[in-house]
Amino acid sequence: MYFGTTAKSITPAAGSGARVALGGSVSAPNAPQLAGYQRRAWRFALRRSAVRVAVSGEGASGHARATLLGACARLCHWGRIVAKKTLVKVSRKSAEDAVRVLLSWAGEDPAREGLIDTPKRVVNAYRDWFSGYSIDPAEYLRRTFEEVGGYDELIVLRDISFESHCEHHMAPIIGRVHIGYLPTDKVVGISKLARVVEGYARRFQVQEKLTAQIASCIDDVLKPRGVGVVVDAAHQCMTTRGVHKRGVSMVTSRMTGVFRDDARTRAEFLQFIDIRGARAV
Repeated sequence: MYFGTTAKSITPAAGSGARVALGGSVSAPNAPQLAGYQRRAWRFALRRSAVRVAVSGEGASGHARATLLGACARLCHWGRIVAKKTLVKVSRKSAEDAVRVLLSWAGEDPAREGLIDTPKRVVNAYRDWFSGYSIDPAEYLRRTFEEVGGYDELIVLRDISFESHCEHHMAPIIGRVHIGYLPTDKVVGISKLARVVEGYARRFQVQEKLTAQIASCIDDVLKPRGVGVVVDAAHQCMTTRGVHKRGVSMVTSRMTGVFRDDARTRAEFLQFIDIRGARAV
Protein backbone atom coordinates (compact mmCIF):
# COMPACT_ATOMS: atom_id res chain seq x y z
CA MET A 1 0.00 0.00 0.00
CA TYR A 2 1.23 3.47 -0.71
CA PHE A 3 0.13 7.08 -0.82
CA GLY A 4 1.44 8.91 -3.85
CA THR A 5 -0.32 12.14 -2.97
CA THR A 6 -1.89 13.75 0.04
CA ALA A 7 -5.66 13.84 -0.16
CA LYS A 8 -8.42 15.62 1.71
CA SER A 9 -11.03 12.90 1.68
CA ILE A 10 -11.95 9.51 0.35
CA THR A 11 -15.54 8.44 -0.28
CA PRO A 12 -16.30 4.69 -0.22
CA ALA A 13 -18.36 2.87 -2.78
CA ALA A 14 -22.06 3.56 -2.97
CA GLY A 15 -24.09 1.78 -0.32
CA SER A 16 -21.35 1.58 2.28
CA GLY A 17 -22.68 4.59 4.18
CA ALA A 18 -19.31 5.74 5.52
CA ARG A 19 -16.94 8.54 4.61
CA VAL A 20 -13.23 8.37 5.40
CA ALA A 21 -11.59 11.77 5.85
CA LEU A 22 -7.81 11.92 5.82
CA GLY A 23 -6.69 13.94 8.79
CA GLY A 24 -10.32 14.03 9.90
CA SER A 25 -12.94 11.66 11.31
CA VAL A 26 -14.96 8.75 10.04
CA SER A 27 -18.72 8.79 10.48
CA ALA A 28 -20.20 5.39 11.30
CA PRO A 29 -22.72 3.90 8.87
CA ASN A 30 -26.08 2.64 10.00
CA ALA A 31 -25.85 -0.59 11.97
CA PRO A 32 -27.94 -2.71 9.54
CA GLN A 33 -25.53 -1.89 6.73
CA LEU A 34 -22.66 -3.56 8.58
CA ALA A 35 -24.61 -6.40 10.16
CA GLY A 36 -23.64 -9.79 8.76
CA TYR A 37 -20.35 -8.65 7.27
CA GLN A 38 -17.23 -10.10 8.80
CA ARG A 39 -14.82 -8.37 6.48
CA ARG A 40 -15.31 -6.18 3.46
CA ALA A 41 -12.63 -4.35 1.48
CA TRP A 42 -13.30 -1.07 -0.22
CA ARG A 43 -11.09 0.18 -3.00
CA PHE A 44 -10.89 3.86 -3.60
CA ALA A 45 -9.23 5.68 -6.46
CA LEU A 46 -8.22 9.21 -5.58
CA ARG A 47 -6.21 11.02 -8.20
CA ARG A 48 -3.09 8.95 -8.74
CA SER A 49 -3.21 6.91 -5.54
CA ALA A 50 -5.10 3.81 -4.52
CA VAL A 51 -6.02 3.34 -0.88
CA ARG A 52 -7.54 0.16 0.45
CA VAL A 53 -9.51 0.13 3.67
CA ALA A 54 -10.98 -2.91 5.40
CA VAL A 55 -14.03 -2.52 7.56
CA SER A 56 -15.43 -5.18 9.90
CA GLY A 57 -18.75 -5.11 11.69
CA GLU A 58 -19.93 -7.00 14.73
CA GLY A 59 -23.64 -7.71 14.40
CA ALA A 60 -26.41 -5.17 14.85
CA SER A 61 -24.52 -3.24 17.50
CA GLY A 62 -22.85 -1.36 14.75
CA HIS A 63 -19.53 -1.38 16.60
CA ALA A 64 -16.94 -1.08 13.87
CA ARG A 65 -13.33 -0.45 13.21
CA ALA A 66 -11.42 0.46 10.12
CA THR A 67 -7.88 -0.57 9.38
CA LEU A 68 -5.52 0.54 6.66
CA LEU A 69 -4.40 -2.73 5.08
CA GLY A 70 -0.68 -3.29 5.02
CA ALA A 71 0.05 -0.61 7.62
CA CYS A 72 0.01 -0.23 11.38
CA ALA A 73 -2.39 2.68 11.28
CA ARG A 74 -5.68 1.72 12.86
CA LEU A 75 -9.02 3.25 13.52
CA CYS A 76 -10.85 2.26 16.72
CA HIS A 77 -14.44 3.38 17.29
CA TRP A 78 -14.16 5.59 14.21
CA GLY A 79 -10.96 7.42 15.14
CA ARG A 80 -8.70 9.45 12.88
CA ILE A 81 -6.68 8.52 9.81
CA VAL A 82 -3.40 10.28 9.18
CA ALA A 83 -2.07 9.73 5.67
CA LYS A 84 1.63 10.40 5.27
CA LYS A 85 3.05 11.42 1.93
CA THR A 86 5.77 9.04 0.81
CA LEU A 87 8.03 8.98 -2.23
CA VAL A 88 9.34 5.86 -3.91
CA LYS A 89 13.12 5.58 -3.99
CA VAL A 90 14.32 4.90 -7.52
CA SER A 91 17.78 3.46 -8.13
CA ARG A 92 20.13 4.91 -10.72
CA LYS A 93 20.00 1.61 -12.62
CA SER A 94 16.20 1.80 -12.83
CA ALA A 95 16.43 5.37 -14.10
CA GLU A 96 18.93 4.42 -16.79
CA ASP A 97 16.80 1.42 -17.78
CA ALA A 98 13.83 3.77 -18.19
CA VAL A 99 15.83 5.88 -20.64
CA ARG A 100 16.66 2.75 -22.65
CA VAL A 101 12.96 1.89 -22.79
CA LEU A 102 12.15 5.34 -24.17
CA LEU A 103 14.91 5.04 -26.77
CA SER A 104 13.51 1.68 -27.88
CA TRP A 105 9.97 3.09 -27.95
CA ALA A 106 11.19 5.93 -30.21
CA GLY A 107 12.52 3.33 -32.67
CA GLU A 108 16.19 3.42 -31.71
CA ASP A 109 18.66 0.73 -30.66
CA PRO A 110 19.96 1.66 -27.17
CA ALA A 111 22.91 -0.69 -27.67
CA ARG A 112 24.39 1.07 -30.69
CA GLU A 113 27.62 3.00 -30.26
CA GLY A 114 26.17 6.52 -30.29
CA LEU A 115 23.57 5.69 -27.63
CA ILE A 116 25.39 3.28 -25.36
CA ASP A 117 26.20 5.99 -22.79
CA THR A 118 23.09 8.10 -23.37
CA PRO A 119 21.14 6.71 -20.36
CA LYS A 120 24.03 7.63 -18.07
CA ARG A 121 24.23 11.12 -19.54
CA VAL A 122 20.48 11.67 -19.25
CA VAL A 123 20.43 10.64 -15.58
CA ASN A 124 23.36 12.97 -14.88
CA ALA A 125 21.48 15.78 -16.63
CA TYR A 126 18.36 15.08 -14.57
CA ARG A 127 20.38 15.38 -11.36
CA ASP A 128 21.37 18.88 -12.47
CA TRP A 129 18.04 19.97 -13.96
CA PHE A 130 16.01 18.83 -10.95
CA SER A 131 18.43 19.51 -8.12
CA GLY A 132 15.88 21.92 -6.66
CA TYR A 133 14.05 19.06 -4.98
CA SER A 134 16.95 18.67 -2.55
CA ILE A 135 17.06 22.41 -1.75
CA ASP A 136 15.05 24.51 0.69
CA PRO A 137 15.14 27.96 -0.98
CA ALA A 138 14.07 29.66 2.26
CA GLU A 139 17.43 28.76 3.82
CA TYR A 140 19.18 31.14 1.43
CA LEU A 141 17.28 34.06 2.96
CA ARG A 142 18.06 33.35 6.63
CA ARG A 143 21.27 35.40 6.54
CA THR A 144 20.25 39.05 6.47
CA PHE A 145 21.87 42.44 7.04
CA GLU A 146 20.50 45.25 9.17
CA GLU A 147 23.30 47.83 8.80
CA VAL A 148 21.96 49.54 5.70
CA GLY A 149 22.11 53.17 6.82
CA GLY A 150 18.38 53.40 7.23
CA TYR A 151 17.65 52.46 3.60
CA ASP A 152 13.95 51.72 3.21
CA GLU A 153 13.29 52.22 -0.49
CA LEU A 154 12.61 49.77 -3.26
CA ILE A 155 15.17 47.04 -3.99
CA VAL A 156 14.97 45.45 -7.44
CA LEU A 157 16.97 42.61 -8.99
CA ARG A 158 16.02 42.15 -12.62
CA ASP A 159 16.84 39.82 -15.50
CA ILE A 160 17.64 36.75 -13.37
CA SER A 161 17.93 34.06 -16.03
CA PHE A 162 16.57 30.61 -15.31
CA GLU A 163 15.87 27.25 -16.93
CA SER A 164 13.06 25.04 -15.74
CA HIS A 165 10.95 22.21 -17.15
CA CYS A 166 7.24 22.07 -17.86
CA GLU A 167 5.59 19.45 -15.65
CA HIS A 168 3.09 18.62 -18.40
CA HIS A 169 5.50 17.75 -21.23
CA MET A 170 8.90 17.81 -19.48
CA ALA A 171 9.96 20.42 -22.04
CA PRO A 172 12.25 23.34 -21.12
CA ILE A 173 10.97 26.68 -19.87
CA ILE A 174 13.60 29.38 -20.38
CA GLY A 175 13.26 32.94 -19.24
CA ARG A 176 13.95 35.72 -16.75
CA VAL A 177 12.70 36.62 -13.30
CA HIS A 178 12.45 40.16 -11.92
CA ILE A 179 12.22 40.58 -8.14
CA GLY A 180 11.49 43.67 -6.09
CA TYR A 181 10.83 44.11 -2.40
CA LEU A 182 10.38 46.98 0.03
CA PRO A 183 12.40 46.13 3.16
CA THR A 184 11.42 46.78 6.73
CA ASP A 185 14.55 46.59 8.90
CA LYS A 186 16.70 44.05 7.03
CA VAL A 187 17.92 43.17 3.55
CA VAL A 188 19.40 40.07 1.99
CA GLY A 189 22.40 39.59 -0.31
CA ILE A 190 21.26 39.88 -3.92
CA SER A 191 22.85 36.57 -4.91
CA LYS A 192 20.49 34.87 -2.46
CA LEU A 193 17.50 36.11 -4.44
CA ALA A 194 18.97 34.48 -7.54
CA ARG A 195 19.48 31.25 -5.56
CA VAL A 196 15.83 31.26 -4.50
CA VAL A 197 14.89 31.43 -8.18
CA GLU A 198 17.19 28.51 -8.97
CA GLY A 199 15.86 26.45 -6.08
CA TYR A 200 12.31 26.59 -7.40
CA ALA A 201 13.14 26.61 -11.11
CA ARG A 202 15.13 23.38 -10.94
CA ARG A 203 11.96 21.36 -10.49
CA PHE A 204 9.06 20.40 -12.71
CA GLN A 205 7.01 23.55 -12.87
CA VAL A 206 4.20 25.59 -14.30
CA GLN A 207 5.07 29.25 -14.58
CA GLU A 208 2.19 30.44 -12.43
CA LYS A 209 3.30 28.24 -9.53
CA LEU A 210 6.95 29.22 -9.95
CA THR A 211 5.99 32.90 -9.72
CA ALA A 212 3.91 32.38 -6.59
CA GLN A 213 6.54 30.22 -4.86
CA ILE A 214 9.31 32.79 -5.32
CA ALA A 215 7.14 35.64 -4.03
CA SER A 216 5.79 33.65 -1.07
CA CYS A 217 9.28 32.52 -0.01
CA ILE A 218 10.63 36.09 0.07
CA ASP A 219 7.49 37.38 1.77
CA ASP A 220 7.45 34.66 4.45
CA VAL A 221 11.15 34.82 5.38
CA LEU A 222 12.09 38.50 5.01
CA LYS A 223 8.64 39.85 5.94
CA PRO A 224 9.08 43.06 3.92
CA ARG A 225 6.39 45.65 3.36
CA GLY A 226 5.75 44.08 -0.01
CA VAL A 227 7.13 41.83 -2.74
CA GLY A 228 6.81 41.97 -6.51
CA VAL A 229 7.81 39.09 -8.80
CA VAL A 230 7.47 39.06 -12.58
CA VAL A 231 8.44 36.06 -14.71
CA ASP A 232 8.88 36.32 -18.48
CA ALA A 233 9.57 32.98 -20.18
CA ALA A 234 9.35 30.97 -23.40
CA HIS A 235 7.85 27.49 -23.19
CA GLN A 236 9.28 24.91 -25.54
CA CYS A 237 6.19 22.76 -25.03
CA MET A 238 4.50 25.18 -27.45
CA THR A 239 7.49 26.29 -29.55
CA THR A 240 8.85 22.84 -30.45
CA ARG A 241 5.61 20.84 -30.43
CA GLY A 242 1.87 21.35 -30.68
CA VAL A 243 1.12 24.77 -32.18
CA HIS A 244 4.85 25.45 -32.92
CA LYS A 245 4.67 29.17 -32.20
CA ARG A 246 8.11 30.72 -31.80
CA GLY A 247 8.86 34.20 -30.51
CA VAL A 248 6.09 33.96 -27.90
CA SER A 249 6.75 34.57 -24.22
CA MET A 250 4.47 34.28 -21.21
CA VAL A 251 4.45 36.91 -18.46
CA THR A 252 3.17 36.22 -14.95
CA SER A 253 3.31 38.37 -11.84
CA ARG A 254 2.70 38.12 -8.11
CA MET A 255 2.36 41.23 -5.95
CA THR A 256 2.03 41.30 -2.16
CA GLY A 257 1.74 44.06 0.44
CA VAL A 258 2.29 47.57 -0.85
CA PHE A 259 3.00 46.25 -4.35
CA ARG A 260 -0.61 45.09 -4.52
CA ASP A 261 -2.20 47.90 -2.50
CA ASP A 262 -0.27 50.95 -3.74
CA ALA A 263 -0.47 51.65 -7.47
CA ARG A 264 2.51 54.04 -7.30
CA THR A 265 4.83 51.43 -5.76
CA ARG A 266 3.68 48.86 -8.30
CA ALA A 267 4.22 51.30 -11.18
CA GLU A 268 7.71 52.17 -9.94
CA PHE A 269 8.64 48.50 -9.83
CA LEU A 270 7.30 47.82 -13.32
CA GLN A 271 9.15 50.88 -14.61
CA PHE A 272 12.41 49.60 -13.11
CA ILE A 273 12.13 46.19 -14.78
CA ASP A 274 10.94 47.73 -18.09
CA ILE A 275 9.07 44.82 -19.63
CA ARG A 276 6.81 46.96 -21.83
CA GLY A 277 8.49 45.82 -25.05
CA ALA A 278 9.04 42.25 -26.22
CA ARG A 279 12.58 41.03 -25.78
CA ALA A 280 14.34 37.78 -26.47
CA VAL A 281 14.45 35.57 -23.41
